[in-house]
Amino acid sequence: MKQFFKAIKVTDNVYWVGAIDWSVRDFHGYATSRGTTYNAFLIMADKITLIDTVKKPFKDELLARIASVIDPSKIDYIVSLHSEMDHSGCLPDVIDVVKPEKVFTSKMGVPTLNAHFHNGLELTPVKNGEAIDLGNLTLRCLDTKMLHWPESMVAYLEEDKMLFSQDAFGMHLATMERFDDEIAVDIMHDEAAKYFANILMLYAPKVKATLKSLGESGLQFDIIAPDHGPVWRDNPGRIMDWYNKWTAQDYTRKAVVMYDTMWQSTDLMARVLAEGLREGGACVKLLPLGAAHRSDVATEVLEAGALIVGSPTLNNNIFPTVADALTYLKGLRPKNLVGASFGSYGWSGESIKQMFGFLEGMGIEMVGDNRVKYVPDEDTLKGCYELGLAVAQKLMEKLET
Repeated sequence: MKQFFKAIKVTDNVYWVGAIDWSVRDFHGYATSRGTTYNAFLIMADKITLIDTVKKPFKDELLARIASVIDPSKIDYIVSLHSEMDHSGCLPDVIDVVKPEKVFTSKMGVPTLNAHFHNGLELTPVKNGEAIDLGNLTLRCLDTKMLHWPESMVAYLEEDKMLFSQDAFGMHLATMERFDDEIAVDIMHDEAAKYFANILMLYAPKVKATLKSLGESGLQFDIIAPDHGPVWRDNPGRIMDWYNKWTAQDYTRKAVVMYDTMWQSTDLMARVLAEGLREGGACVKLLPLGAAHRSDVATEVLEAGALIVGSPTLNNNIFPTVADALTYLKGLRPKNLVGASFGSYGWSGESIKQMFGFLEGMGIEMVGDNRVKYVPDEDTLKGCYELGLAVAQKLMEKLET
């Protein structure tokens, strides 16, 4: 296979030897509409070193790309930055082929990898800040716990000023292009935002602390090489600026209206409510869940200042798609939002109150709710419009403070 799958040179010392997954469309509940990559990197130092492996089905692609540069058996070290199976899935198989002198991982990576594979891997733990001597090059390891697993760490190749950032600064994007300057900025922004929203939003405080730590380290990052998506070589500062913005989760003019409908009554309420929001100065994004995935909602909420949720009542409860999206969002813990709930019902109407309580429990500052039995009349629609105005007014007040 090595005549087909080639390594791609990143620097004079480093090659990309990962794999491209064109077909994956779901990543533990997150819709990956553009596929992904599993990035691994080969450092051609005196001690030849492999940074991470790939998802198990792509082992042969990894080994073929390595073989286009060197015989895989010449690899001296393997470094596992992140134990999640899309990066460690074929690690035992690669160890069998390579037979490296050492396999390095974080202190917490040792029990995690052994809990995955149950085969007594010989692993060498590295401490936070510890350097691995590669002979003519130096690889420094830094703990990044809960970014986004407890054992996560990054590695910095000092001579190339290159950060191997595991899942940080990445995105799910399958392309033949390997570098940021080869891909449109809007695509990079959208996919990076989607990745942050669905993978890292929950850990925003940890990400913020890590960014601060990296900023204070005095290290220069000429290249950032994540485990998913393109390598940042042209403008690595851009992704760090985006992360600083997303970790802050400041109020914005954007209002997200997420809802589903059975007989179009809740849909009509949503559209009128959106008109009130717009009139009040908000930038509105409507997300009917018949057309939007839960991960699209999370992405839109990342840069929003308001979340308004609508649902009919089904079996005395919130409509299933709305309940699913709310549960997903709750786990991601978005911050700094104002909100409201609304919906149509037949005879009981519990969903509106349930949504209100759910959003309030997420720490969202609730402005009010609006409900109607069966089909909304003019008075009900006026109430929806006014609710939109009220949410927009509250949002404008937040932006002024």
